[in-house]
Amino acid sequence: MTGGTQEARDNRRPFMILFGVSVATALGNTGMLSVLPAIGREIGIPDAMVAAIFSLSAVLWAATSPFWARQSDLRGRKPLILLGLAGFCTSMILCAIVVSAGLHHLAPPMVIFVLFLLCRALFGAFGSAANPATQAYMAERTTREERTQSMATLAGAFGLGTVVGPLLAPLFVLPGVGLAGPMFAFAILAGVMLVVVHRGLPETPKSRSGERPPRRRLELPWRGESAALWRDPRLKPFLIYGFLVASCQTAQTQTLGFLIIDKLGLPPTQAQGYITLAMAAGAVAGLLAQWGLIRMFRMGPRELMRWGVAAAAVGNIVVAFAPDYAAVAIGYAIASLGYGFARPGFTAGASLSVAAKDQAGAAGAIAAINGLNVVVAPLFVLLYEQIGWGPFVLNAAVLAALVVYALRQAQLRSVSQADADKEATLAGLERSDEGGV
Repeated sequence: MTGGTQEARDNRRPFMILFGVSVATALGNTGMLSVLPAIGREIGIPDAMVAAIFSLSAVLWAATSPFWARQSDLRGRKPLILLGLAGFCTSMILCAIVVSAGLHHLAPPMVIFVLFLLCRALFGAFGSAANPATQAYMAERTTREERTQSMATLAGAFGLGTVVGPLLAPLFVLPGVGLAGPMFAFAILAGVMLVVVHRGLPETPKSRSGERPPRRRLELPWRGESAALWRDPRLKPFLIYGFLVASCQTAQTQTLGFLIIDKLGLPPTQAQGYITLAMAAGAVAGLLAQWGLIRMFRMGPRELMRWGVAAAAVGNIVVAFAPDYAAVAIGYAIASLGYGFARPGFTAGASLSVAAKDQAGAAGAIAAINGLNVVVAPLFVLLYEQIGWGPFVLNAAVLAALVVYALRQAQLRSVSQADADKEATLAGLERSDEGGV
């Protein structure tokens, strides 16, 4: 009993630090996302191109996540978390400088767009190092029974960041820097977390077997060894489900700001407060799911994946045909509640479907699909420009199909948290496998 208590205490500090890393990252990303429509309209960048600013970063995120996951096995989790934070901080500073130049009309809008695209791409290339390392770090310090709760709580950190980020962003829209101010502020916060991780996060062993795995070249997720992981029948259903859920959420979030500006008929800077409140309402709903309802009802991955996409589909329908701003905000909150169930559901399900020695690889694959989905967002914005309700109805159709997929697909139906006996058996099998390598 005493040993268990001591182990819980030993895990508490690393968990709180990683919680802080997740909050800081979410603060920056959602804070930027909340001001992005206003930035685009103020500078004169077309709406679809504003959504595309995240696209190159997303492709790089997907391409590099498996590589960084492998490097976390080679070099340890902590160095990769530090690299990811450094990439995030650098990218945010450069984006702020470029946006500030655009707002002061120091360069044509298309030049600002290209520079913004490239500066954001740094986050995709290097910021992606932190995500798989963090997930693998947590998986190594939790049992299978604890995995869903720990992943949901870590996802709740992102939820907390998405609540606070849009609320804080307007406070940093200051004279001189204007809409670039929030990015400068969030870069400073990332720098603080970089110091906290460097000084306070304990390292984990670099290899479970005690031997360093051989170095490998960078592999795209659709090529080479990584392709085998993406085709792995244990993971493939979760990756399909996760990619579609993340695509729907990203498309809805990136379209939301433009919808609110147009529905209110206000200048972008005046509509920013309404965008902030709607995004905060959605984030609170997601946080309620991840920190409250999942624990209250002891929901496992199967229930989370089923109920999550069902609620998100309803929320998208409400937004699609909302008569006013209030209905848009309510619909977005309902959808966010659903995403708050679905995303920790497929993340925990993927983690539970593989052995401990495969956790970094699974985390890299999940991180890749969480990044790659952003590529489709500009297409939804283009659809919005043609048919206002189109993106949300399309989202609802995809999410309804995922309800059926979650109910019928064998791997999604069978995933569960193993009991203690099964955990011990799995651990023994893993040691046997490692001994035969």
